[in-house]
Amino acid sequence: MAYQNILVPVDGSETSYAAVAQAAELAKAFGGKITVVQVLALDPYIAAEYISATQTNDLIERARTSVLKTLEEAAAKFSDLGIPVEAKLLEGQVVHREIIKEAETSKADLIVIGSHGRTGLKRLFLGSVAQSVLGEAHIPVLVVRQ
Repeated sequence: MAYQNILVPVDGSETSYAAVAQAAELAKAFGGKITVVQVLALDPYIAAEYISATQTNDLIERARTSVLKTLEEAAAKFSDLGIPVEAKLLEGQVVHREIIKEAETSKADLIVIGSHGRTGLKRLFLGSVAQSVLGEAHIPVLVVRQ
C-alpha cells in the first residue's frame, strides 16, 4: 500500500522527532505529503473562559507559542527534504481523540507516532497517547520507538 497522506503528531520530544524521521523516509519513498500536528491540551478548569468566551489566558498563550515553535521545527525538517508539509495546531481536552479526529478530517492513510515506551506504573499513571491512538484509529498506525 502506498501512503500518500501521512499524519505525524509531535510533542517536541526526541521520540516524536524519531517519528518525524521515519515519516520522512516513508513520504519520500511513496511520494506522499505530511500533515504534522501538535495538540494544545486544554484543561477545562483553567481554560473555561478561553473555551466559552474566546478570552485570552496568559498560560494558554505561552503554551500556544511553545507548540507553534515545535510545529515549525518539525515542519522545517520535512520542508528541508523537499517533502510537502502542512502544520496544524489542534486544541482539545483529550490528546489522542484530537489526533484521530484530524486523521479523519485530513483523510490521512497512515499515522506515524512516537512512543516513549513507558511500562508498568509509569504507563498506568501517565497513560500512553500512542497506545490510545493505536487502539482507536481506523487507519494504520506506525509506532516509532527511539
